[in-house]
Amino acid sequence: MKRGALYVVATPLGNLEDVTLRALRVLREVDLIAAEDTRRTRILLGHHGIATPVTSYYDAVERQRAPRLVADLVAGKSIALVSDAGTPGIADPGYHLVRGALAAGVTVVPVPGASAPVALVSVAGVPTERFCFEGFLPPRGAARARRLAELAGERRAIVLLEAGRRLPALLDAATEAFGARDAVVGRELTKRYEEVLRGTLPELAARVRAAGAVRGEVTVLIAARAGEQAGQDLDDAAIEARLHSMLGAGSSVRDAASAVARETGRSRRDLYQRALALGRGQPR
Repeated sequence: MKRGALYVVATPLGNLEDVTLRALRVLREVDLIAAEDTRRTRILLGHHGIATPVTSYYDAVERQRAPRLVADLVAGKSIALVSDAGTPGIADPGYHLVRGALAAGVTVVPVPGASAPVALVSVAGVPTERFCFEGFLPPRGAARARRLAELAGERRAIVLLEAGRRLPALLDAATEAFGARDAVVGRELTKRYEEVLRGTLPELAARVRAAGAVRGEVTVLIAARAGEQAGQDLDDAAIEARLHSMLGAGSSVRDAASAVARETGRSRRDLYQRALALGRGQPR
């Protein structure tokens, strides 16, 4: 154990066995554990017979407490930083303490392990050779819709975090932005009632609403556009050619837009407007 070092330690998402041997050793040997949720951390420590002192370090006090912890590190104490679940700094507190420690010349050591985004990606069953982590979207509807519209042009699969109570609204908004793209929802990952839902965004939105209230936090993966995964980046001209072909074959504007949305992952609303203009003889 290096003295005067900050250890950034990943802890289980739910199942207390999902912790590395190294993490347990570090948590046992450091002088202090800075925890996002001291209650949850003490459950983990008690399960593994660890009696290291714990102090709280969560969003509301992060800026205030980071300087004190950095001073302890400089004085030679070793500290472990943990979040309530998963890896600190990944949509969890940690940035201010890590940055402060580095600025003070303190060694910062990663102790990797559980991560909800990686856990879902590993079992998603959709192409995820390249993906981006977006974390939590704005909670308000208008701001969330704007951000999703910006993400609609993203070439990679997208991983999001969301509170369960806001999941239905998120899936509805994502359907408007991305169309009938494939997606995966992970709920209670690694816990007793773990559930992974797979389907298109509108299918998942309907299933979640029918199931009633969703509790806790969930992880959502929105697959990349089909053309991106296959290396077939369809430009606007190709999209319109496909719509024109379907309209010429007798498909309605609505059916043509829905079909191309499923094929490409593009916004169904945008494709409907394009198909409507083509049907009127007004190429876009």
